Amino acid sequence: MIVDLKRFLAEERKYWTELESVLNRIERNAEYRMELPEVLKFHELYERASADLAKIETFAGEPEIRRFLEGLVARAYSEIHETREKRNKLNLWRWFVVTFPQTFRRRIKPFWLSVAVTIAGCVFGGVAIRIDPDAKPILMPFPGLKEDPSERVRKEETAKNDRLVGHKGTFAADLMTHNTKVAIMTMALGVTWGAGTTISLFYNGVILGAVGADYVHAGQTVFLLGWLLPHGAVEIPSILLGGQAGFLLASALIGWGSRKTRGARLREISSDLVTIIFGAGILLVWAGIVESFLSQYHQPVIPYALKIAFGATELAALTIFLSRSGATAAKKEAE
Repeated sequence: MIVDLKRFLAEERKYWTELESVLNRIERNAEYRMELPEVLKFHELYERASADLAKIETFAGEPEIRRFLEGLVARAYSEIHETREKRNKLNLWRWFVVTFPQTFRRRIKPFWLSVAVTIAGCVFGGVAIRIDPDAKPILMPFPGLKEDPSERVRKEETAKNDRLVGHKGTFAADLMTHNTKVAIMTMALGVTWGAGTTISLFYNGVILGAVGADYVHAGQTVFLLGWLLPHGAVEIPSILLGGQAGFLLASALIGWGSRKTRGARLREISSDLVTIIFGAGILLVWAGIVESFLSQYHQPVIPYALKIAFGATELAALTIFLSRSGATAAKKEAE
């Protein structure tokens, strides 16, 4: 029997509050996993609350406290003994809007390295095409890019027929497949200790820089932005995400300053690799749709100003999404 109820409540309430906080954290995030010290602490809090419930039942005049403890102990018991199979079903929406951007931000350093390598490639490609215009077939190995930019713009703007009629879906699917392969390959090349990832990103940067310099020099900057920005605002960051995953893989293989085994390092990043590359794949599906149904249509069919505004909006939205989405959920889970 409790001799001093007020003293009992003053001493034990902090443990109930701590247990309730842990339970709230678990229930808010079905993917949350406790480390061994946290599990032991959770079990200790559960046993303490159970013992307190047995004690408080001797006081018939404290029904509210008894009901609170009964609910708390029942919740803890459920968490300890459930299989979690149902709760572990993947919530795709939550994964995309919370887990994906959180993972991106947690592994941001490899992303900036990916950006730096790509920019270096852009600079090289832009300088190379200006120094040696005859190198265009090497720098831009695509038939549509080899002709004079002004001539191509004239053809696009005066075209009478829609060359994608009846093939937009197929064209979009081809773009999605190709770009996703590029992103996955850029990640997979991380097994070369990052050398392959670096080459892939640099090469993509060379092409982008050469195309940009060629069209800008020809006075076709507006066409260039209207053509590339609608899909490129999402496609290029997605390839950079592939590079981020590749450099993350390379870092785990090399293990600078880490005493963990290579296997442990790879297991530690495996879920993040999958999250980043699958997130990039979803973004590339959108980019493929936009390129097929919007980017390939030029003025006067679709005004360049409208296309540029659309692309700029996409880029701003993607930036906000990757930098802010899931931040509130992460803050709540940390409380």
